[in-house]
Amino acid sequence: MDKPGNGELPFIPSELSLPPDSVVFGHSLAMGIVRHKVRKVAGTNVPVLIQGESGTGKEILAKLLHIQSPWSDGPLVKVSCPAIPSALLESELFGYEKGAFTGAYGTKPGRVEMANRGTLFLDEIAELDMGLQAKLLQLLQDGQFCRIGAQEDKRVEVRVVCATNRHLEKEIEAGAFRADLFYRINVVDMQLPPLRDRREDIPDLVGYFLEAHGAMFKCTPRPVPSRLMQILQAYDWPGNIRQLENLVKRYVILGTEEAITSDLVSRRPASPFEPHIPVDGPVSLKEITQRAVLEVERRVILRTLQAHHWNRKRAARALNISYRALLYKIRDAGLSMPGRLGRVKVSTHPVAEA
Repeated sequence: MDKPGNGELPFIPSELSLPPDSVVFGHSLAMGIVRHKVRKVAGTNVPVLIQGESGTGKEILAKLLHIQSPWSDGPLVKVSCPAIPSALLESELFGYEKGAFTGAYGTKPGRVEMANRGTLFLDEIAELDMGLQAKLLQLLQDGQFCRIGAQEDKRVEVRVVCATNRHLEKEIEAGAFRADLFYRINVVDMQLPPLRDRREDIPDLVGYFLEAHGAMFKCTPRPVPSRLMQILQAYDWPGNIRQLENLVKRYVILGTEEAITSDLVSRRPASPFEPHIPVDGPVSLKEITQRAVLEVERRVILRTLQAHHWNRKRAARALNISYRALLYKIRDAGLSMPGRLGRVKVSTHPVAEA
């Protein structure tokens, strides 16, 4: 986010800076609904409210709405509401006249004015205080606003897109958000699902990030193995698409599976073994118990290897088993060593490890 008052021009994204629609929207039903709304709404000058968890792609959607609108030749001006101190946010949004306050040595247009004949994107709008919410309501009602220290209102033609990761209805109940402003910005509501609810889109997202960051770092990254892709699709992704992109970027730079799996394992809470028990057939207690023991053993071995930085001799001593026995257990459990794309190869001649 640019520092407030630095006078830099708003950014206008190009289509090349955005993923293709097939990647943005994927194949999930929830994103299909979002795609349909974008096509219907992009050409109309009505406010849009984008809701979703952090990292779900709300800014990407705002850029798409702008690019596909009749005002795409105009500016797209982003205001990150929590990034600007509340004392400065009013002057940043609406500008000020010379002498309006101490230090106002000249006239400065605000972001609203800079977005004229374009799109104003208010990110995390729930952070606006009640006074600024009232001024924004006036802008949405009649297209007018007033600079700080000015005597007359100014008129602008601007399309307003807002985003939030909060439930604004709860903010209204708590007295932190105006109900009348909510109804003004919520003409069209777009709900972006979390990544855990659109797991079928993860392979397309990974492929796009591999290609994009490979081009950025001028390298040809290794394809993600199918086993690793299954791990990615099973993860819950609390940081959503932003977290996935950062992990793929790390994978492109370091080139190892460990660049991804170490982070996922460290973040994933331990879960008990949940055996599959048939509902219409005989239950083999012995077989279920054996599977449970193998799963627990696998987790213990993995944690021990990580604790000893994958030094297998030290891990074997810590587990009180032979080095050769550990190698076979690693192979049978399908565990991967850092930097290896396949399973550990068992040798009849143990390699000395420091």
